[in-house]
Amino acid sequence: MSPERNIRAEILKAAQTSANGTDAIVKGLDGELGDAVLEAIELIAGKTGRLIVTGVGKSGHIGAKAAATFASTGTPAQFVHATEASHGDLGMITAEDCVLAISNSGETRELSDVLYHAQRADIPLIAVTARADSTLAQNASVALVLPGVEEACPLGLAPTTSSLMQLMVCDTVAIGLLVRRGFSERDFRHFHPGGTLGASLTLVRDAMHAGDALPVVQSGTLLIEAIDTISAKGFGLTIVADAGGKMQGVITDGDLRRNAHVDAATTVVDKVMTVGGLTVEPDMLLAAALKMIQDHQVGALVVEEDGQAVGVIHVLDMLRIGAA
Repeated sequence: MSPERNIRAEILKAAQTSANGTDAIVKGLDGELGDAVLEAIELIAGKTGRLIVTGVGKSGHIGAKAAATFASTGTPAQFVHATEASHGDLGMITAEDCVLAISNSGETRELSDVLYHAQRADIPLIAVTARADSTLAQNASVALVLPGVEEACPLGLAPTTSSLMQLMVCDTVAIGLLVRRGFSERDFRHFHPGGTLGASLTLVRDAMHAGDALPVVQSGTLLIEAIDTISAKGFGLTIVADAGGKMQGVITDGDLRRNAHVDAATTVVDKVMTVGGLTVEPDMLLAAALKMIQDHQVGALVVEEDGQAVGVIHVLDMLRIGAA
């Protein structure tokens, strides 16, 4: 076998071994592991402080990522390195907190001070470990015991499958807490204001044009005046409303092209408008509005609330904000 094929065979084997680990987690979540995860969720939710995640080595890296996921999904969390905890950072862990300690063996020496501190201060501790008989699991309030699956590393030494399973279990706890708290897309945006993700979670009302910028003509207006409004406002459309401000329809550049044969000086807007028109609600996410623009191949949408047009959102606004 060529060196290249040998390497390919090994990486495929490693991937399959990792997949075996995730499959085992899924199966476990339908049984005792799932029961323990639910217990851990209730334990964390019942505390008024933060979730302190701790670990060392590869487990520490997983813990840092897990703490970030918890924090971004509504569970105040902080990663405390187990070694640093022994040199003063134990002061970061209070009686109002809950500890989630990650160790594949459950015998990581650096965790002993965290474990002792938790017991002394009556702080609940959740263990994520592969050994139910380990010191960590035996002294935990709840033990999330990982299934026994071999490492993807061909030497059986580097934490690979075990790290993936640790991450998967921590994510399930985070998602469970998210669901339990009724954490919404709007809540999620508060913790993700930056980048494309934050932009896509912006509400339509926060990006729309309103007030004097709104292109509106009254029902019965001559088409020539509506064309002037479309040109002046620059959105490629105008809204048609009745005397009470209720939206009746919309006239777009497309409507003008389709009705190029009519006399704009004598035809009223009601004859050429699209009744109703394509609208969005002000509390819709910008990402959903962008999808409507893409699906219908239009440049702008009217924002409607209680039957009245309250704004216009244009694809250029989405580009400016970074959502498109």
